This record gives sequence, C-alpha cells and structure tokens, in this order.
Amino acid sequence: MTDARESAGPNGPTPARHAPGTPCWVSLMVHGPAATQEFYGALFGWEFQPGPQQLGPYVRALLDGHEVAGIGRLPPDRHLPIAWTPYFASENVDLTAETVRSCGGTIGVGPLDAADAGRLAIGSDPSGAVFGVWQAAAHLGTSVSGVPGTPAWNELLTFESATVAKFYRTVFGFQEEPVVSADFDYVTLNLGGAPVVGIHGLGQALPRDRGPHWVTYFQVADVDDALDSLVHLGGQVLKPVHDTAHGRVAAVADPEGARFALLQRRG
Repeated sequence: MTDARESAGPNGPTPARHAPGTPCWVSLMVHGPAATQEFYGALFGWEFQPGPQQLGPYVRALLDGHEVAGIGRLPPDRHLPIAWTPYFASENVDLTAETVRSCGGTIGVGPLDAADAGRLAIGSDPSGAVFGVWQAAAHLGTSVSGVPGTPAWNELLTFESATVAKFYRTVFGFQEEPVVSADFDYVTLNLGGAPVVGIHGLGQALPRDRGPHWVTYFQVADVDDALDSLVHLGGQVLKPVHDTAHGRVAAVADPEGARFALLQRRG
C-alpha cells in the first residue's frame, strides 16, 4: 500500500465534495447488522444513525459526529460477497455505469436513487471484484480521515494488475504508477498526482475461496491493542502485524468474515 490524501480532521473545516474517481465511502452488507454494529462500535468507537433504506435496513457509522462508513443488511435476493466495498465518486453515475459495462465490467445494482442522499450503482470489474459508484447529493460521503477509526486506504487484491488497472483508468481517469520490480506486481492509481488506490497482483497466491476483492485499511492508534480487541470481539487475524514503509499493518476479518486491514501509521 501507499499513502492516500487525507481530508479534514474531526475539528477541521467541512470537507468539500469528493473529486470524481476519489474513493468517497465504504459500505458493508452483512446478514446480522446489529451484531456487526456492536463489533465495529467497540473496535473503532463508532456510533450509528439510520441511512437510506433503498437496499434494506442501513445505518451510517459516525466518529465524533462525522460520517465514516455504512453498514446494511444483505438483501436475500442479492448475491453479493460479505465484504467492505469502496465507492468511487462520480458526477454522473449513469454514464459511469455505461462505461463500466463497455469496458468489460458488470453492474449488479442500480443505478438507483438513495432518497435525497445521492445516486448509486454497485458493479464489478472484469476480474470480478465488487465496487460502488456514488453520485453525491445531500450525502457527500466519508467526511473525516487521517485519525483512528477512519478509512485510510483501499487496495485491490487480484490476479495481475495490468489489465484491471487499465479498466479503472478508463472508467475513472486514474493515472498509473507501477512498481518496477520483477517479483512484485503493484500499481498505484493516482488522481492529480496524488495516490488514491492500489492494485496488488498476487497471481496464484490469491485466496481461491475469495477471488479478486477490494480491501479497506482502517487507521488505528495502536495496532497491537486493536488486534487484542478484535479477537476478543470475535474477529480473526488473517495475517499478523508486519512493518511496511507506511506503518504497521495486520490483515483481519470480522465475525461474519468480511476482510479488512488495520493500519498504525508511522510517527
């Protein structure tokens, strides 16, 4: 992973509308939203308030009064993975959905209005990884980052980076910045010279039971303490803490199996 841009902190100015292509929200659809809220509330200090109900029961997670993420009940007729799904900002979700289809992706949900909050679509890239598209109206998306309990980065784990990077570049206008390495397949996607997401090609090391998928990194103050809490709350450690150039990272899963990562930044 690499660093992403950070918006205003909890006591900073009101965040501006997210630029097109920017990850602007993360959402999790589960079978038991009440238990999931308890888990993440205890882990990250989130509180919850009702959100749009177009896809069923849905709440927004708040950190010190600022919206950071969403949790909803998985509709029984939607065959979606239990996974954190990043949403990318769009000025015209219908046009973006058309581009997704023309570039070999699929749209499984929408485009549809989420009350007065905005308009959304949920699709998948040519490798099958699920992502969302958000056209903001009253709800701009995640309103705080750079502090514990907030999304810090999104990374796509897939078979190889080149083909899928071209897809996201065409759909969202990213610029590619590949890592020059014979044994490390990684591309950072930038907007305006700033990194926004990463694509990690794992080849045959990609988990066969999961397939290509996005992983959201959540910032924590102390990753060891966060792991202790996670295990106590019924979560699972998938990859122990390891040092990276950007901080200490651990790959984990919540009690329903949704995978995510914990990040303790350096300094």
